[in-house]
Amino acid sequence: MSLLEVIALTAEDARAAQDGGADRIEVAADMAADGLTPDPDVVESIRKATSLPMRVMLRAKAGFRTTGFELDRLRRAAAGLAEAGADGFVFGFLDPSGHVDTAATGKLAADIAPLPWTFHRAVDHAAVPGQAWDAVRHLGGGLDTVLTAGSARGVDAGVDVLVRRAAAGPEAAGMIMAGGGLRRKHVAVLAAAGVTAFHVGTAVRPDGAWDAPVDPALVSEWRSLVSAATG
Repeated sequence: MSLLEVIALTAEDARAAQDGGADRIEVAADMAADGLTPDPDVVESIRKATSLPMRVMLRAKAGFRTTGFELDRLRRAAAGLAEAGADGFVFGFLDPSGHVDTAATGKLAADIAPLPWTFHRAVDHAAVPGQAWDAVRHLGGGLDTVLTAGSARGVDAGVDVLVRRAAAGPEAAGMIMAGGGLRRKHVAVLAAAGVTAFHVGTAVRPDGAWDAPVDPALVSEWRSLVSAATG
């Protein structure tokens, strides 16, 4: 079973994603910072606009490190976002050495339980990405997908890494949600390796611009592409 996740910034985006055949949306704010925690009012408006599963970003600032103060804010925010309609979350942190911050990530995972969550692209920016991938896969606690491009430079640079990771077996392949500069040409290659989850943002917006709304026709094209490749 395949998964197409679309980034939604507004209720309009969410409706377009649903109309185009997306399976899930990721809700975030401030894409200039690669996605930060949105306002609960935005999440509530999106929840009213769509019945799609909705994962909400928990991230206080650009970059992948966090402080105790920021983590406390995110833990409080998670409760309000769940009340507003979030049925899953997206987060993940690195420590000052660039390794996966299992303590901070684990605290947040425990707070949102039993809701599912995605570890975001922090894994691509780790000091030793392969080591980080192994660490993330064993975090547990509701983690069911890892958003990754295989490289900090995007899927173009990381597609071979994703193929190798997926080759480790169905469990590893099932954790990968390919995203971060994902292009149409990547889908068949990744699907052939066993990847079934794909994540798009600017690819479903006219001219690839964040200030343009999601286009349901582009979502539909991606839905058809993913369905055909994962068959």
